[in-house]
Amino acid sequence: MTLLNWHAVFFDFDGVILDSVNVKTRAFSKMFSRYGPEVESAVVKYHLENGGVSRHEKFKYFYENIMNQSIDEDEIQTLGNIFSALVINEVIASPFIDGAYEALETLKSNGVPAYLVSGTPWAEMRDIATKKNVFHFFDEIHGSPAKKWDIVSDILSRKKYKPANCLFVGDALSDYEAAYRNKLHFLGIVSEGAASIFPNGTKVRNRVCLQF
Repeated sequence: MTLLNWHAVFFDFDGVILDSVNVKTRAFSKMFSRYGPEVESAVVKYHLENGGVSRHEKFKYFYENIMNQSIDEDEIQTLGNIFSALVINEVIASPFIDGAYEALETLKSNGVPAYLVSGTPWAEMRDIATKKNVFHFFDEIHGSPAKKWDIVSDILSRKKYKPANCLFVGDALSDYEAAYRNKLHFLGIVSEGAASIFPNGTKVRNRVCLQF
């Protein structure tokens, strides 16, 4: 597909726009290190294997399935606030993934709509995009608690885009699922030297690109 054939392009954020995945990995590790190395290791493993899943869902999983403890919504919200305080400044300071800023500039200059679809809480995502000076590139910015595939489905329905002419750029299986369930093209961002987590045949690159 060439650039001008895209009706819209959807982007994840961490690991796609900014090189910020490790910031959040360190934060989860720090928050759960006091429970011992086995819990800490399991928390980090689950986080890395479930990119794009909201932190609130992860906290619930950590407590109920790793630590075998109950946790209520107020406690999850408190943990979310602690996590946000740990990561937000580091995320904003993170460098762009190779090709990401240029891709956003190209879409904007050619009038192709771009949408941000993240697992980060919506208000926090808007704040980060504003402070990183990329807010203006996106027609809409979305975050948790909504599911990514639901967000994409809603946008396709409202905007009447043809899925076959839309692209999702992501680095997590939740991104792939959002594209697959809505019949979008998908480009997986995989760090150089890393193994792809995506099904065989999935187009992957170590930089963001719009034509392939």
